[in-house]
Amino acid sequence: MARAPPLTPLYNHRPITFPPNQLLSRIRTKTPYKISAVHVTAMPSQQHHHEAQAHPTLEIIGGAMDSVLPALNSTLTRIPYNPFPLIGWNCHVETVFAAYFRSLPDVKLRRECIRTQDNGSVALDWVSGDDRHLPPDSPLLILLPGLAGGSENTYVRHMLVRARSKGWRVVVFNNRGCGNSPVTTPQLFSASFTGDMREVVAHVATSYPKANLYAVGWSMGANILVRYLGEESHTCPLSGAVSLCNPFNLVNSGEDFRYGFYDKALASSLRKIFKKHALLFEDMGGEFNIQLAANAKYVRLFDDALTRVSFGFKSVDDYYSNSNSSDSVKHVGIPLLCIQAANDPVAPARGIPREDIKENPNCLLIVTPKGGHLGWVAGDEAPCGAPWTDPVVMDYLQHLERVAGLASHGNSVHAQQSTEGLHSVEIS
Repeated sequence: MARAPPLTPLYNHRPITFPPNQLLSRIRTKTPYKISAVHVTAMPSQQHHHEAQAHPTLEIIGGAMDSVLPALNSTLTRIPYNPFPLIGWNCHVETVFAAYFRSLPDVKLRRECIRTQDNGSVALDWVSGDDRHLPPDSPLLILLPGLAGGSENTYVRHMLVRARSKGWRVVVFNNRGCGNSPVTTPQLFSASFTGDMREVVAHVATSYPKANLYAVGWSMGANILVRYLGEESHTCPLSGAVSLCNPFNLVNSGEDFRYGFYDKALASSLRKIFKKHALLFEDMGGEFNIQLAANAKYVRLFDDALTRVSFGFKSVDDYYSNSNSSDSVKHVGIPLLCIQAANDPVAPARGIPREDIKENPNCLLIVTPKGGHLGWVAGDEAPCGAPWTDPVVMDYLQHLERVAGLASHGNSVHAQQSTEGLHSVEIS
């Protein structure tokens, strides 16, 4: 597979090792797993028993454990989850540090705006020049940022750079109004709405019909992604997906961060997006509360004033209880890797649908002991580089692409043999 030319890095990373008492003088601000449950059709192999002993800090479960875990074992062994000293020992410190001090890779992007069936608009950000450098059958990765996020988020950029360095074509799906994308109708986005995702996948598949498609979502983007996978089930056009920091249960999530720092920060981001396009919502009437949306100090108030009304929910509680992706996991029909942090302050671990993940032969769950929300300050590039999850995610996706390639080759050989057999019959 051809690879794109490497990006010029604007930062350098190397492993940092030192005793805890030297942390303040050495930190740079610039630039095995434990099986708690198993669901398989046969007894776990002795090899997997040894692998479990090799990674004692991780919880790993899922119906796909036997088929997928061997492909990830070398990565999990090479970069065990060791939280970065001081930063990685508190979920709030880790979450805030990652949000404000993680490096931002420089990537030149090309924007494509597509019109949706309801005359709305979403923005797709592609890496500039990839059409010239990558073959049309290069695997294609769709990235779904978190609530109010876009291609400018550091965690998105790091994943983009890693995938591109492996020869993948990457596109960031910016929700309506996010990442400075245009808003052309009085509707933004919600944790329940999968219509735009469906149209984006269809558009990308039409643009690159020879490519296998994959997706990675974070936080609310992960919730939308998993809901989409459940709705599409076995007819899903994607070849695999990854869910990171998924709240899964919005009721639990709302209870944990309501009225706190994260709630206010997210509400501020929502207000900024809304105010840029407030004129579209003037004179809407009905249950819309434009003044409340423009001044909402908390996410719940914003959702009650605007989101739940736009998407036809009777109340904000009705919206939250009917937008959970936890209900979709049992219906997922393609390979899905879920990675969560046990101490996530926004996506609490009690919301993880463990039983459905164990029962679904397509799903694998990895829970790290620390990580915060979108933090995971650990691994080779900590503290300011890519999160610990990135190499794990990339190895998982590459494994799926290899499997898809082998399956495609096998089908081609079988088709060729069938054609040759029919031809020989005609000759005789």
